[in-house]
Amino acid sequence: MLSKLLVQPVVLAIVCALALASAPTQAHDFRKQVKKTDPSVVLLYTEGRGVGGQVDQRGRANEVGTAGLGSGVLIDNDGHVLTAAHVVQTADSVTAHFVDGTIVKAAVIGSNPEMDVALLALERVPDGIKPAKLGDSDDVSIGDQIFVIGAPLGLSHSFSVGHISRRHDNREDQRAAVRAEVFQTDAAINTGNSGGPMFNTKGQVIGIVSYIQTRSGGSEGLGFAVTINEVIKSLFEERALWSGMSGIDLPPVVAEVLNVPGKSGFLVQKVAANSPADAAGLRASRIPARIGGLDLLIGGDVLLSLAGVPIHSGMMLDDSAEKRAMSKKIAAGDSDDMSPDGSAKLSVFRDGEIIELVIPLEATPLRGLVAPEKLH
Repeated sequence: MLSKLLVQPVVLAIVCALALASAPTQAHDFRKQVKKTDPSVVLLYTEGRGVGGQVDQRGRANEVGTAGLGSGVLIDNDGHVLTAAHVVQTADSVTAHFVDGTIVKAAVIGSNPEMDVALLALERVPDGIKPAKLGDSDDVSIGDQIFVIGAPLGLSHSFSVGHISRRHDNREDQRAAVRAEVFQTDAAINTGNSGGPMFNTKGQVIGIVSYIQTRSGGSEGLGFAVTINEVIKSLFEERALWSGMSGIDLPPVVAEVLNVPGKSGFLVQKVAANSPADAAGLRASRIPARIGGLDLLIGGDVLLSLAGVPIHSGMMLDDSAEKRAMSKKIAAGDSDDMSPDGSAKLSVFRDGEIIELVIPLEATPLRGLVAPEKLH
């Protein structure tokens, strides 16, 4: 008994000494990785248009300017930045702010709102800024340590650390907030982190931050990031095109109230300035309404078909087989309803009539892109 009592304090002292010795090394490793990766992280400031609380005599809400903030990450020397689609989808303008204070204009060239990922092209890459390296998200396991850099609540280039809590495959889940494979993490994520990179301990990007689940409105240890393999596949391989509009997939009962032909369609809510949707002349909705328990804006265009493919209920907001086929046809320029320059025919219901528009979906900016090499 005496020998055990003597041994235990010695063992405890050795364990404590080892723990204290290892702690500075772990912190040093994170300092090293943050110093290496932080310059590739950008803050994205957006400007756009929304509707105000007042309405005119026709019931249309006043148009007001809006501002937004998100994060992103530079992934190559050509100035391509990955971010979340909801940060930039209907932005009139986007500027990227680097940690050294450099501000560069950015343009959206690819977007997949269902997966909540988007690709930007910068006007230039500041001198001395190196892009982040991409990891392989298939190699990530539950329990792996990760870190996130972004702008939570506007606090620029903030660092948080956590673990991979779970991997979710939401690609076929119609109830999911994002239709993609995502990592769940307990790392602190808040508004402003959206679109920012999730890094592994090697400093490689393994995910793009998308959303949180919360009851308080802030971080509760339930953050989600789209896996980098999914991001690269969507934007570089499947060539997800940016339209510059957002909308609502009309339920049959709402479509019937609005007298939409075929009782289905996609009601345009917002249109970004200088976007393909804007160039086509699409009209955004501006009349607040509540129909069938759904709060929405009405009075805008309703999309009925694109590139000869009818837009039915569930198609635009869900990753349906028809939508995937349509997207591939458009990206490849392979459709009788498309012009050689990448323009596609668009059938629209407006003011009680069906009209034809042409939307310049120009797949060219994405066709020549080569996916960045992932590091294993």
